[in-house]
Amino acid sequence: MVSLQEDRQEEAVCPICQEHLKEAVSTDCKHLFCRVCLAQHMEKALASGALCCPLCRKPYSEGVLGEGYICHKHQKRFQRFCEKSKCLLCVECLESPEHQSHSEPTIENAISHYKERLTRRFRKLRKDIGELQRLKAQEEEKLQALQEDCGNHKLEAELVSQHQNKGQLDIIPQQQLDQLEDTSAEEARILELSKAIAQISLLVADLESTAKELDANTLTTASDLLKRSTPKNLDELLSLLAPAGPVAN
Repeated sequence: MVSLQEDRQEEAVCPICQEHLKEAVSTDCKHLFCRVCLAQHMEKALASGALCCPLCRKPYSEGVLGEGYICHKHQKRFQRFCEKSKCLLCVECLESPEHQSHSEPTIENAISHYKERLTRRFRKLRKDIGELQRLKAQEEEKLQALQEDCGNHKLEAELVSQHQNKGQLDIIPQQQLDQLEDTSAEEARILELSKAIAQISLLVADLESTAKELDANTLTTASDLLKRSTPKNLDELLSLLAPAGPVAN
């Protein structure tokens, strides 16, 4: 049975983005907002020095965003994402020597940036899957033709055997062996293509779901997925697309 609070969150609209609530969080005054929307509002509000509810203007604490948005070490709200160390940073974290040497994007900018990269990546891999499926269909047609041809030669060999034609008996078995080798090679290639399609499809599903649900807590996951799905790391699978040359980046 769905609770009244859960039902309220499913039906409610975020006052900031005017869309259905996503990862709803409640201010101290009980108003509901999307987590990302409230985080963005909080960023602007803190710059002006007043952290107030966008609806009723009552004050609220940074902790309303949830445990995943608060730095355990300094008890401050996370504001930045370090792409090098793949971690969230609060104001005090930014003052440490290891992070002072380079610029860190805000969490909101990092989410936007990674969402765009994830989307580009899974769209590209979808096209690769389509090409792999096309190649697999071609190989299956070749295999079917070989199997039919092999069956015809087998029948021919049986007829020759009945007439005891010694000269042709020495030729036909070799033809059958060659065809069996070709058939085995086609079956192996089809199996390779099937495995590649399955593995890349799983990766695409992960990329798509992460892009759809991306927030501060999944930025590290997004970074890892982008690394796993680079052409370099998929070279063995994507090489099936271009047997005559290198895979394009």
